[in-house]
Amino acid sequence: MAALPARRRACYRDVLDAAPNKIAQVIDGVLHVHSRPAFPHAQAASVLGSELGGPFHRGRGGPGGWILLDEPELHLGTEPDIVVPDLAGWRRHRLPRTPRAAFLSLAPDWVCEVVSPSTEDVDRAEKLPVYAREKVGHAWLVDPLVRTLEVFRLDGETYRLLRAWRGEAVVRAEPFDAIELELGALWADLEPEA
Repeated sequence: MAALPARRRACYRDVLDAAPNKIAQVIDGVLHVHSRPAFPHAQAASVLGSELGGPFHRGRGGPGGWILLDEPELHLGTEPDIVVPDLAGWRRHRLPRTPRAAFLSLAPDWVCEVVSPSTEDVDRAEKLPVYAREKVGHAWLVDPLVRTLEVFRLDGETYRLLRAWRGEAVVRAEPFDAIELELGALWADLEPEA
């Protein structure tokens, strides 16, 4: 019986060659290409970024001390996994300024993935293990369709679910528990389900 040919590992060239209206990522040598997020996804990420940006990125009404970025391209590991979280944050003592580079190789301290039906399996089963391997201290999963926030903290080699909230809850969620976050703001303008 003849052996199957070895599968070619995807690389950064594959990411660069992806259509400009797509998000391309490489995880464990496999290319994942997704369409740009739909409006519920985009709204949840945008509102969350603005809610956290004032108090944590800019220090207005909160402690500051963070650099928060929307959709940063991250190259993590030795044969780099190329991932694009919806939001990511670095404590300023680790990343004092945003570099001019096209991507970062320094793992963030926090990531947020806004899950959708087309990306949830990759976000949960493939990207979370990459973030855990790279020692990202906290990961959030936001689902704007079912209106939930799940907060995870790195516990050894894997993540432990600290808490999950849904609906209109007002929360204090690590590592941003210095402020209250109104979850309802993330989906306030979404049309109700039919």
